Amino acid sequence: MKGFLEDANYSIGLLDEGATLGDVIDNYVYEHTLTGKNAFFVGDLGKLLKKHNQWQNVMAPVKPFYAVKCNSSPGVLEILAALGIGFACSSKSEMTLVQDLGIAPENIIYTNPCKQASQIKYAAKTGVNIMTCDNESELKKIARNHPSAKLLLHIATEDISGAEEMNMKFGTMLKSCRHLMECAKELEVQIVGVKFHISSSCKEPQVYIHAISDARCVFDMAEEFGFKMNMLDIGGGFTGSELQLEEVNHVISPLLDVYFPEESGVNVIAEPGCYYVSSAFTLAVNIIAKKAVEHDKVLPSGMEQPRSDDEPTFMYYMNDGVYGSFASKLSEKFNTIPEVHKKYKEDEPLFASSLWGPSCDELDQIVENCLLPELSVGDWLIFDNMGSGTLGQQSAFNDFQRPPVYYMMSFNDWYEMQDAGITSDTLMKNFFFVPSCIQLSPEDSFSTAA
Repeated sequence: MKGFLEDANYSIGLLDEGATLGDVIDNYVYEHTLTGKNAFFVGDLGKLLKKHNQWQNVMAPVKPFYAVKCNSSPGVLEILAALGIGFACSSKSEMTLVQDLGIAPENIIYTNPCKQASQIKYAAKTGVNIMTCDNESELKKIARNHPSAKLLLHIATEDISGAEEMNMKFGTMLKSCRHLMECAKELEVQIVGVKFHISSSCKEPQVYIHAISDARCVFDMAEEFGFKMNMLDIGGGFTGSELQLEEVNHVISPLLDVYFPEESGVNVIAEPGCYYVSSAFTLAVNIIAKKAVEHDKVLPSGMEQPRSDDEPTFMYYMNDGVYGSFASKLSEKFNTIPEVHKKYKEDEPLFASSLWGPSCDELDQIVENCLLPELSVGDWLIFDNMGSGTLGQQSAFNDFQRPPVYYMMSFNDWYEMQDAGITSDTLMKNFFFVPSCIQLSPEDSFSTAA
């Protein structure tokens, strides 16, 4: 069946009705404590199904093209492929991953704004024709290496709150679109649609009003040049919150009805990434070192000071950091506060603490300040919402080993997959049963790989 790799090297645990994801994390903490205390992920693939159902209920008929760069682990890609969504790829390696799943070229978009010529040629060779473009140099490069390409003109958007400047980094201004169309006509390259992107940090759904009206202007302009426009890509920036999704839909739905009605033949798509995967993954890390320091050396101004000058402040070093699973911390704000795995008393004192990765690099600070009970070397911390930007490229940091990924799914979600026809003999081979109230030992565990 399309959507499942014959040689996929991973397993999916089916949770008995009495078993919880917390039980699974407990089991693997126990196992890793015995075998080396490596960090690890637990992924609840059932959450992908729930997110997809939520998308279909709120955002239909906008077709999702999953942003592969957010999380390219095989379990995620296979489930999403089986659900029938498209894929937005930023590199040759990502295109290869989804093509190996049997995804048709028309369901793949090459979205990198700065493409290598060799990767454009690869897209041409494999039939991936839809790609984005926002400047004349990129347009000429595509014309040389992929004359049959079908381009989405990437237009810039602006956050009316003034809080986000990165949206201006990529995307052409509206006033430059006519020139790009003249160049495309001269180069005999097709322009078939428009793309824009609203950052997840933008708190004003009203920005979509300006973006969609600008897109309509570009469509009208393209008609003058004889381009047959049939696609509008509203980009990513979907956080995973149902409330945010409903707010966006509330704004864009009437606009799409007016500017791009169903009878226009324009396919409206989006590029959700972290929306699907962020909440599906939990990361467990181990404390490998600790240091007590003077509080004024690590506490930023404004943070609650220790109750006395004698009260210690702790720096904890973990076996994963920004050169591994916390790589997104380098480019975006990180708001996740960890949970201490070990049990401690409610009245146990809390101490000002900071969390660091293993590299001893000043950039490798994961949490600047938080309140934690005093931890010991060997204790575990649990980070939720770690599915986006954590399971992609391999780190170059010396001796860093990518954490193993343990996939899980409840029986209820599994039955829902079967009812939807998302199953095969190949998929069945990847599942194993996880009974409730049972402790996995190293001998009982299943080998998985991301």
